[in-house]
Amino acid sequence: MTRGESGGQGLRVVVVGATGNVGTSVLQALGDDPRITSVLGLARRVPDWTPPKTTWASTDVGDEAAGADLAGHFRGADAVIHLAWLFQPTHDPVTTWRTNVLGSVRVFEAAAQAEVPALVYASSVGAYSPGPKDRPVGESWPTHGWPEAAYTREKAYLERTLDAFESTHPSMRVVRLRPAFIFKRESASEQRRLFAGPLVPGSLVRPSLLPVVPDLPGLRFQALHAADAAEAYRLAATQQVRGAFNLAAEPEVDARLLAELLSAKVVRVPAAPVRAGLAAAWRLHLVPASPNLFDAVLRLPIMDASRAREELGWQPRYTAEEALREFLSGLREGAGAPTAPLTPRTRGGRFGELATGVGRRA
Repeated sequence: MTRGESGGQGLRVVVVGATGNVGTSVLQALGDDPRITSVLGLARRVPDWTPPKTTWASTDVGDEAAGADLAGHFRGADAVIHLAWLFQPTHDPVTTWRTNVLGSVRVFEAAAQAEVPALVYASSVGAYSPGPKDRPVGESWPTHGWPEAAYTREKAYLERTLDAFESTHPSMRVVRLRPAFIFKRESASEQRRLFAGPLVPGSLVRPSLLPVVPDLPGLRFQALHAADAAEAYRLAATQQVRGAFNLAAEPEVDARLLAELLSAKVVRVPAAPVRAGLAAAWRLHLVPASPNLFDAVLRLPIMDASRAREELGWQPRYTAEEALREFLSGLREGAGAPTAPLTPRTRGGRFGELATGVGRRA
């Protein structure tokens, strides 16, 4: 039973990393829940946008000094949802480690210090060890990631961290959500900056302009809409559940589905030359996504999301195809939202991205 339930008052939820793709949708989902009376959004850069029931505070979990006030922010909360994550700079894994791993440990410890009853953590399909593409795996599949990619390595490390954390804090309800790739229209500009870089025009993904989609060995993954991911976070924060939950919508995404979305043809291509080209572009700071992340994506298992449906009561409203269609539309239109991560245009535009070093800085 949470504090709000036991006291007959509404619930208070803190969202760490509230201005990104998932965080903005989580704030909206929490605001729509009549049981939740207040939401505190924590972010490095506080936006002008304020959804219902939300107040803002600025903090940087990657900064030891700035993160020292986390327990104060958490005190009195019924649940903490931890979403903060730094994807860039891929050329400086020490920086991402400080925010993603050390920063997450600060969040976990602060939640325990503040005696928060529930911690909901954003894990990922990327935490999983390489697995099958022809059958789904459940939450018991090993979570050792792909060790050569910083993103998957950090997600896997935090799974081990939470194993130890749960054993020393048995009274805290810990939930780990492991979503597939998450898309929405408003995230298009951010995800283009994070993974494709300034040299990829959004108009390229217009149907009929991209003639072929490469059918790479292992190119089979899952996706879901950010609103559906947000609903899972809301359910996890407000229901008495524990443990890990896979999140993914149907259908599985492969080259044929991508070709249908883009009115393109499927061409079978070996992975080696594609990886070599990506590696060369990454070393030259022409693209931000590292070749090691490319390796990891081709090895991710297909997840079974039945536990989320049965125990969380979660059911995605959007298909994976609908989520991708919306994202591609946003990419063509340069869509975004009024927060720093989701802004449709950064200072200096694409020239500014190049000037600061693609994949070199956050």
